[in-house]
Formats: sequence, C-alpha cells, structure tokens
Amino acid sequence: MARANDEAAALVQELADLLSITGGDAFKIRAYEKAARAIAGYPEDISGLGLAGLKKIPTVGEAIAKKLADYNTTGTIRQVEELRAQIPAGVRALTAIPTLGPKKALAVHQELGVSSVDELAAAIREGRLRGLKGFGAKTEDNILRGIELMEQTGGRVLIDVAAGLADEIVAALSPLAERCVHAGSLRRMRETIGDVDILAASREPKPIMAAFTALPLVAEVIGGGDKKTSIRTTGGLQVDLRVVPPEAWGAALQYFTGSRAHNVRTREIAVRAGLKLSEYGLFTADGDETGEPIVSATEEEVYDRLGLPWIPPALREDRGEIEAALAGGLPRLVTVDDLRGDLHSHTDLTDGTASLEEMVRAAAARGLEYYAITDHAPNLFMQRMTDEKMLAQRERVRALQREYPGLVLLHGTELNIDPDGGVDWDADFLSGFDICVASVHSHFTQDEAEMTRRFVRACENPHVHVIGHPTARQIGRRPEVEADWDEVFTAAARTGTALEVDSFPDRLDLPADLIRRALRHGVKFTIDTDAHAVGHHRNIRYGVGTAQRGWLTPDDVINTWPLDRLRAFLRKPAAG
Repeated sequence: MARANDEAAALVQELADLLSITGGDAFKIRAYEKAARAIAGYPEDISGLGLAGLKKIPTVGEAIAKKLADYNTTGTIRQVEELRAQIPAGVRALTAIPTLGPKKALAVHQELGVSSVDELAAAIREGRLRGLKGFGAKTEDNILRGIELMEQTGGRVLIDVAAGLADEIVAALSPLAERCVHAGSLRRMRETIGDVDILAASREPKPIMAAFTALPLVAEVIGGGDKKTSIRTTGGLQVDLRVVPPEAWGAALQYFTGSRAHNVRTREIAVRAGLKLSEYGLFTADGDETGEPIVSATEEEVYDRLGLPWIPPALREDRGEIEAALAGGLPRLVTVDDLRGDLHSHTDLTDGTASLEEMVRAAAARGLEYYAITDHAPNLFMQRMTDEKMLAQRERVRALQREYPGLVLLHGTELNIDPDGGVDWDADFLSGFDICVASVHSHFTQDEAEMTRRFVRACENPHVHVIGHPTARQIGRRPEVEADWDEVFTAAARTGTALEVDSFPDRLDLPADLIRRALRHGVKFTIDTDAHAVGHHRNIRYGVGTAQRGWLTPDDVINTWPLDRLRAFLRKPAAG
C-alpha cells in the first residue's frame, strides 16, 4: 500500500475525531470515517491523482477530494491543522486512550483540568471522576484498562504499517544486493512492530548503505557503518539495515529473525554439541568467528547441523517449537496459497466502500474458488439493513454468478450477537443464507459470565456458522472482551462452529495465544479478510501470519477445504 494513502486516511480519520470533540455534525463525522477506510483500502496511489481521480475513490465526494488534493500539495489537511489549534493539546493527548472517547476527554479536561494520561490516572485513583456526569466505577475501570492497553503498544506500529515500509525498502535496495529481506519481529508476524530489521547480502556494503540513507522516507540517520546503519523514518519508526557477506546469509537471517528466546535455545543446543552459533555462522567451540564456519549459507543448513528441521519464523518464540522439532512434530503451517475461499467481506450495501461487482472481481483476481458476501444485518442499526435490501442483494449475487463460472459466490451475512446471545432475523430468514458469521459489535464491557453465555448461545444457534473476530479487540484502541474462553471453545467444538482469524491489521482476531488454546479443544477456524474495500484483500497475509503463530494447519481451517467439504461443515446439527 502506498504510504500516501495511509497518511491521508489517518488525517481524514483524525478530522473525524477532532470534529467529535468539537461537536461536529454526526452525519459528516461518519462520512469522514467511511472515507478514511476507503482511502486506506484504495488500490491506486493517491499521491499521483488530481481532483477528478480522487473523486473516483468510493465515498469520496467533492469536499473530501479537495482535502485530499490539499494533502497531495502540502502534506497535510488545513482543516485538521485548524482544529488541532482550537483543541487543547491535553485533550488531544487524552483521546489517544482507548475506551475514553473524545467527549469524555473534553469533559475531564474542562471540569478537572486534566491534560495528560498520568494526570487522568491519578484523578481516577483519587476518586475525582466520581462526581462527573457519565462517570462511574465501571467507566473508571474501562479507562484504566485503556491506559494499560495504550502503554503496552506505546511506540509500536501495526503490522501493515511496518510491512508496507519494509516492502518499500527491500524493493529499493534489492537491485544493489545479492539478497535483501526483512527480518526481526516482522518476519515472525508479530501483531505490532517496534522497529524494522532489514538484512542484505553483499560484498560491497557501502553503495547499499548510501542508497538506504538517501531514501525519501529517511528523516534522520541515527548511526551508520559498513555493517549496520540505523535511520528514523518521517513517520517516526526506526529501521536497522545490516549487510553481511553472502556466505554468512543463513546464520545472519536466523539470528536477526529471532526471537531472542528462540535464539537462546538454539545456541544452547549448539553448545551441547561442542559448537558455537552466532550471526556469522556455526563454528567449532574453540574456533574463531573470523575463520571458516562449519555452516552458515542457509537457514536450513544451520538448523540441520543442530539436529533440527527448518523452523518457520512464525513459530520462533520458544513456545514449544524446539521440543516439537526435536520430536519430529512440527505442524505443516497453513499458507496463503492453501486458502480456497474467503468467508467474510462487505460491500457498499452496508459499511463497505466498493460495490458487489468490484469486490467479486477482486476475489476472482486472488484466484479463489469460492467467496462469501456477508454484509451487516439490521440490528447494527447504523447500516440501515432491511429484509428487502438483503433479498435484492441475493438476486444480484445469483445474476453475477453467471459472469464468474470459476468462482462460486456464497450469499451470507454478518449477524450481531446481542447482549443475551441472540442474533438478527428468525430461523426461517436465516435458513436462506449460505453462511452466517456472527460477531459482537456492542456491549463490550459485559462481565465474564455474561459474555461467556452470550458466545455459547450464539454457537448453539444452528444458523451461526462462524464467530467473527471473537475477542472484538482493536489493537491499541479496544481491549479484548472478557470471557471464559475455554468454555467458549468447548461450545464451538461441540456445536461445529468455526472461529474466525480476522486479517484486519488492527484486529488479528483470534489472537495467536487463543488460537492455540482453541486448537486443543478441537475447534475449526476460518481465515478471512473481513474486507470493506478492494485493497483490503491484501490483508490476508496478516491473518495467515497470525494463524501460523497459532500453529494452524490447512486441515484446521475450513476455507482451505474443497467446497463440498465446506458445505457439509456448514450444515450444522441442531444443538443437543
């Protein structure tokens, strides 16, 4: 994704947030939020578009197109700058806290003079929020959870931001190197990234380092040399480039991929074998690292010399992968190429930004065998769904099927799991869908027992095939809901309800740790884009990366299955 699209989308979203603080028109705020999603998901680089081209972006009209043209010219949006000047910096700092919200941020600033996260935490501890309208004990608990969440992700970026940056750098440097890839936590597909590691192989490091520091994205060169150069990007992210001789490539890639805990274990294995492992190669214990290594050219030969099969980067966290490798029990992890279908996506009938035809065309371009359109159901009132609209879409899907004989189109819906576990529509209406995804979209702060009952009842509904983004988290913005996950996973396995791994970079939900727990209960999964725009189809690699971190194989994932096997799974038995 072009960086301009992401930056402009962030500014338009910020404009919506700032208008929320100042009491702007709700309709206009929603329009900006929808436009931000469309800009981020637009497949073409907006920096090269004029006003007419900008207006072709779904949901972007004349007014927003002019703001994007302003961004293309100045690097910012003037209205955003004006609103930033109007709103106290303290309030803007508080709005970064997940669960607080702009109106409450303004209230605590105006009523209590709170203008920082630390001051707000202190005010809660002192009980000073209790007298404010709309603030109670539950609100305070939620705000403290939000502060904790923000601190956990502080200084880190979502995986798509890091991946986009790494892809750009690797593409720029690859012509100058024998090999060039990203390493570190990004290669291991962590959900947030602290800094980006790039590794290149060459006997001539100086031209590569010079090209690296001359990239337009560089704001500051932190340190430089022939072996390592570090820069800070215009977006504030640190990138470390290391250049190694080609013969040391495998050892260096293994070392700089990490994790630290995994590397400690591999070095221990080396020591027990009378060897020494470093980023330069595998040597005899009494050997000199400036001498000839035993092996170092590829990761495979380094692992093999240690008595291990090659271990996929997503597993390298010292969470059982070494033991599994020694026992010959490493899973054959699911890959993007294994996916035959996508079972969760949206169109502009609800909150998507592309038409049904555009989304189907994008699915066909991915080479999928089947594709589900799952627009929102009526209980998500802001989407204004009706029975008539949904039935009309079903007819459009059937008509469109004739144009795509190689892609089976499934008509589905994303239902809303109500606070009591019920869903939109009755059984008769639900029986007309090929697939139903059911998700929590509200009442996120129910206690553990209530939320657990809510999920279990949804799983027991014979028309609910998949629980979408189960924890309902938004990374850095909203914490996971509280539930007895083992009870939920037991219910999902018992009822034949799949759990989703949502590929949206701010969701990646189920998270990897819960995937592994669910797997032990015999749960099946889907890996879906939850695409709301054509460009969101590219996010599938992040969902697959999360699934790999959860040790999923193709057989664990129902949308790797042939269509006849999938259809058999979707014929859920009634709960007994």
